[in-house]
Amino acid sequence: MVAGGAGGEVAEGGHSLLLPPQTTGAGDVDVVIRGVEWNGERRGAVLESWREDWADMSSSLPEAQPQASSNVGSETETVTVEGIPFPAEITAGSGNPLSLLANGITDIEIHFLQIKFNAIGIYLHNNDVLLGHLHSWKGKTADDLLGDDAFFQALVAAPVEKLFRVVVIKEIKGSQYGVQLESSVRDRLVAADRYDDDEEEALEKVADFFQAKYFKPASVITFHFPATPPAGAAAEISFATEGKDEAKMRVDNENVAGMIQKWYLGGESAVSPTTVRSLADRFAALLSAA
Repeated sequence: MVAGGAGGEVAEGGHSLLLPPQTTGAGDVDVVIRGVEWNGERRGAVLESWREDWADMSSSLPEAQPQASSNVGSETETVTVEGIPFPAEITAGSGNPLSLLANGITDIEIHFLQIKFNAIGIYLHNNDVLLGHLHSWKGKTADDLLGDDAFFQALVAAPVEKLFRVVVIKEIKGSQYGVQLESSVRDRLVAADRYDDDEEEALEKVADFFQAKYFKPASVITFHFPATPPAGAAAEISFATEGKDEAKMRVDNENVAGMIQKWYLGGESAVSPTTVRSLADRFAALLSAA
């Protein structure tokens, strides 16, 4: 984490960004956003997007509420993450059971006060194909996996069905989430030399999907990635919130869909270090037993 002070700078190669102190009714606050590599124009855009909501972020978090109903998959028994129930297993598009293999949160810190935004559940089709794909890491410890970017790249590339369930803890505007996702995915695409007109168009559609939405507590965002995506459906994103019909969109660009996976599964550069730690712990155990 970058130390506070009169201003801040992007952490080199890291997963946190210290934005400059902003004056609010409560005084100056130093804000750390984890898992993001922004600078210049994008940093300013994110700062502007968040500024109007920082004044009340130090208020207490809302009590856990029943989650908005989502039609993506049937559910079984639950695992509690930050007071929020996550199904231990989900049956999604293909009919295969997807197991909850990791969980975590996204958060920021304000004057050493942790503000939790989202709880995350990572579901995969836990079968022989998955473990066979990751066989090279059999016998590795969780710490070994945690420091190995190649492992997380292999996990993203694993030809199995995946589903990410993101449940809102602290309410924000959907546009703020969309800006963060768009910036992070674009940076990854540019770094990989995979950002062209098609990727730009597909990514703009994703950002537009979240633009007018409001993330109330217990709202559910779902990312579904088929094992063998049909043409024009590399991923599906859905948003469910109380009092409104579920909204869905398809991501037709495989490069954009892959980088969204990396945003959550990308090891050291992922948006949620706690989720990455959970993945490393679980797969160290699964691979040792395989």
